[in-house]
This record gives sequence, structure tokens and C-alpha cells, in this order.
Amino acid sequence: MSAVRGKSFKAITYDIADGYVTVNPIFLKSLDNDALKGIYHEIMKTQAEIRREKFPYNDTKAIRLRNTRLHRIHSASIIIKGFARERRITLI
Repeated sequence: MSAVRGKSFKAITYDIADGYVTVNPIFLKSLDNDALKGIYHEIMKTQAEIRREKFPYNDTKAIRLRNTRLHRIHSASIIIKGFARERRITLI
């Protein structure tokens, strides 16, 4: 498994979900094609893991946290897709 800035892809995706890392074209510019593909695939895995967690029905704070994490992950995937399309990089 490769790493970016001394962190594994899995750690980076959890940092994205928790709001510690912001994905933007400046962040993505320093990545090579393999690292970009690796982060994208790990983002998809992390999104599936968050969705698999038990839904907190009566806890509005936990629901909001879950939805915020999913939104950050989804936004990051959209930004990565656009960046890859612009650079003509195949993610799949």
C-alpha cells in the first residue's frame, strides 16, 4: 500500500471524512496517477464503511455527524473525478 505525505490512503480518507484534510486541485496536483487512483478507491471503500455502520435513529447529533462525514467523502470523490477527467486519467 502506498502512502502520501507519510500517511496511508486509508488514514487520509478518514482525515477527509473528519474534516482534517480538504481535497482541492492544489492538494491533488502533487499526486501521481497511481496515488490519485489509490485515494479514489480508498474513498469509495470508506464511504461504504460509513454507510454500513448502524444508523443512530434517535440521536440527532450522531445523525448529523454521519451525514457530514458522508458529504465530505462524496464531495472529495466528485472533486477527484473532475480533476482526473481534466488530466485524462482513468480512475477505474
